[in-house]
Amino acid sequence: MSAIDCADQQPPQILQGSAASPAGRVFGPNHRWKVLGIGVAANAGFSATFSGIPATAVVLRQSYHLGNAELGLALGLLGLGVALSELPWGLLTDRWGDRRVLLIGLGATAAWLLAMAMLVVPTMSGIPDVMLLAASLLVTGLLGGSVNGSSGRAIMAWFRENERGFAMSIRQTAVPLGGGLGALVLPSLALAFGFAAVFGLLAAVSALSALFAWRWLHEPPPAGEAHAVLSDGPAPLRNIEVWRISTAIGLLCFPQVAVLTFASVFLHDFAGLGTTAISASLTAVQVGAMVMRVWSGRFTDRHGNRRQFLRLCSALSALAFVVLWVLVLAVPAMPASQSFLLAVLPLVLVVAGISVSAWHGVAYTELATLAGAGHVGTALSLANSFVFVGFFLVPVAIPGLLHLWSWPGVWLSAAACALVAWPVFLKRA
Repeated sequence: MSAIDCADQQPPQILQGSAASPAGRVFGPNHRWKVLGIGVAANAGFSATFSGIPATAVVLRQSYHLGNAELGLALGLLGLGVALSELPWGLLTDRWGDRRVLLIGLGATAAWLLAMAMLVVPTMSGIPDVMLLAASLLVTGLLGGSVNGSSGRAIMAWFRENERGFAMSIRQTAVPLGGGLGALVLPSLALAFGFAAVFGLLAAVSALSALFAWRWLHEPPPAGEAHAVLSDGPAPLRNIEVWRISTAIGLLCFPQVAVLTFASVFLHDFAGLGTTAISASLTAVQVGAMVMRVWSGRFTDRHGNRRQFLRLCSALSALAFVVLWVLVLAVPAMPASQSFLLAVLPLVLVVAGISVSAWHGVAYTELATLAGAGHVGTALSLANSFVFVGFFLVPVAIPGLLHLWSWPGVWLSAAACALVAWPVFLKRA
């Protein structure tokens, strides 16, 4: 019997009743839900930053006097910062523990965003240089990379195997939740009060999440420590299956990033929508993704079909982006139906965005199970490194695709990435 099988049969003892921590602190059997709440708050706060700032792309472009290429560079460097820092933060999480890493990361992110609110915003006396803006967003990503691995490790430590898919999916709803709130609030806030208010609000959210972590996030007692259920397999960085799933996660995130970063520009420039309609469309994507993530976690926990579900999401996402590609081609080719097609475009974009965002909790749970619970921070951070490579490459690549093939090239490329991810999710013999 493998160590992972043993983990299935021997859930952490902390879940059986109250237990004392090494420092003498007593935790009730429901404390794990507070830990989950902290994970949700931390991820939602940072998601509001890395998804909410791109939602302000139209206002950002206007306020900082950027072209599409400069806009793509600035947004891309936010993702590159996370990609570069995820793995180091994950290794530190497995060494230092989730509490210390999350407090350091969230506190530093809050302080940096506050500095940006004071120093990196357009004023009457001048507009910050694009390189200053891009470098500031890069540092924001470097600090924010602490959130994913540390919060994921905490959840894997406190929850049973047959609850982890559900718990991780709830945690992953924080990404569309924070992104949806960011898309709903930040563009209007930027228009009304400028980017000092945007960065200041995001700093306050990170600081509040750090306060929650300081109050309630603690290591489980030794009897319930997830490190007691280590995998017999190789460490994550030497496990080919962990690399395969991480790669597939990254590939499937490429089309998701295209929606998060340039959907607002697409809906404004191509479909002619205003700020309110764009915010509503992006919020619908995030709310739909949030609902689907919770449902998919519970569904796959009950049926044990995580890989099959991941392949289904890949196929449906590819199909949705192909439909979007066809519609974009049809708008100039069918003038008589142009009004109808432009009305349908946001709906299809919402469906595509939900399809390509519904699978995260399931994928991360599968990855953490493969790695062994004692290496969760490293494994999740490896996957998120691939994810945020996408957050760097996609915004940088889209202006080039727009120059060469316009919006049909963007959405066809998104479909291709989703399709390539499908076979990678197959189980090896």
